[in-house]
Amino acid sequence: MTGRPNILLITADQWRGDCLSATGHACVRTPNIDALAAVGVLFARHYAGAAPCSPARATLYTGLYQMNHRVCRNGSPLDARFDNLALAARRAGYDPTLFGYTDTAPDPRGLDQNDPHLTTYEGLLPGFTARQLLPEHERQWLSWLRSRGHAEAHTRDIHIPVGARRGEISNAATAYSKDETQTAFLAGEFIRWLGEQDAPWFAHVSFLRPHPPFSAPPPYNDLFSPEDGPHFARAKNHEIEQSAHPYLSYAMPRARKGNFIYGAAGRVNDWEDSDFGAIRAIYYGMIAEVDAQLGRVWSALKEARAWDNTLIIFTSDHAEMAGDHWTLGKGGFFDGSYHIPLVIRDPQAATRGSVVERFTSAADIFPTLCDRLNIEPENGVDGQSLLPLMRREPGNWREAAFWEFDFRDIATQEPETHFGLRSNECNLAVIRDERFKYVHFTALPPLLFDLQADPMELNNLASDEAYLPVRLSYAEKLLSLRARHLDQTLAFTELTEKGPVKHRP
Repeated sequence: MTGRPNILLITADQWRGDCLSATGHACVRTPNIDALAAVGVLFARHYAGAAPCSPARATLYTGLYQMNHRVCRNGSPLDARFDNLALAARRAGYDPTLFGYTDTAPDPRGLDQNDPHLTTYEGLLPGFTARQLLPEHERQWLSWLRSRGHAEAHTRDIHIPVGARRGEISNAATAYSKDETQTAFLAGEFIRWLGEQDAPWFAHVSFLRPHPPFSAPPPYNDLFSPEDGPHFARAKNHEIEQSAHPYLSYAMPRARKGNFIYGAAGRVNDWEDSDFGAIRAIYYGMIAEVDAQLGRVWSALKEARAWDNTLIIFTSDHAEMAGDHWTLGKGGFFDGSYHIPLVIRDPQAATRGSVVERFTSAADIFPTLCDRLNIEPENGVDGQSLLPLMRREPGNWREAAFWEFDFRDIATQEPETHFGLRSNECNLAVIRDERFKYVHFTALPPLLFDLQADPMELNNLASDEAYLPVRLSYAEKLLSLRARHLDQTLAFTELTEKGPVKHRP
């Protein structure tokens, strides 16, 4: 094996970090991810930097925390001055090629106000060549389904299970088969493109699933039952959960069923215990479907004789609450929204089948690729290269996970009005280590959880006098973290009489 490696970055949208059989999940089985981990490195405590999709992906692609990239919500533009993994790959001699989507809203300052790119957040990350786009409307996939004989596949109604009422939670089969899912479509497009390559390549396959709507084809639709899986991490009922914090009392009643079950109307709060169990069972089946398509990708790489020279990164953008705390989706502060999978297989790495228990971040992916390809980011980054961890030489590594969530709404001002806050006050930051988790809201009360005594995050200790010193200590840790990660692009450069001097930490 000589020369540059191929790079394959795979994201599976909304995949929980505990939903891998390699980490001992109670029922989910992911044999193809497990096989990748057996020849690579599994990062057991890997966390998204933000939620939802656009902020999370901005951290993944730029190596910056939200406090620096400032993609606050879906629709927040990504500042054009920031470097990213696609632009860096071009500097390394690749033509980075996308299959799927990056959910990148373009910087409007470089575009005419009438440019249609300014009407959607589902833009293309600068630096990528789009081979096969698949945004949320899924029209490319729907057209492909029609070419395969599904004449009815004109709208996303195709996600309604056969025989089910519109909006019904149902594990009935979809009209499309396991070989006709969005995942199968994108995997096939990548495999076809793979057969065209005769030089080192860089591909990003961005799968939609297991993102809602929650429905699946056979055999995945009824592979699991509502009783399968661990106990939900939650209070006794919705009302107790909502009363735990003003943010929860605002957000939980506003979550809509239609975001999770296609065509559904009403509030998630109206679903009962059995409904959450039924939805989670379908979610587990969707994970199994994606894993099966990953096996198809692994086989294609081996058949193309590319396996031995391909660096593979498998991860997600953010996770899924899946019924924990009586909620679905992502956002807020609970671990269920932010703990995501990461497996890296580097054919040149000496370690195989190891598990890293250190806290790692989505912000680490970009600097890791830069380190591996011997290129420099063109601005400061917040993440760290994971290569030392993969070599079991961690050095000065972080002792806690950190993430952020911004709940402003610039267009409607709904949360701002509800809380009586300015937009830049509608945010939170989390620092969590082995023992404690501290949640700092800019203008709402804080939260503190003892994770050893309360792993489900149900007992807020922030106002307990006995824990005030702990709260202060973690507030100081968070303040120090933010101070260390202020933009360092030029701060590590000093102009002297002998010219610029740079220090690389």
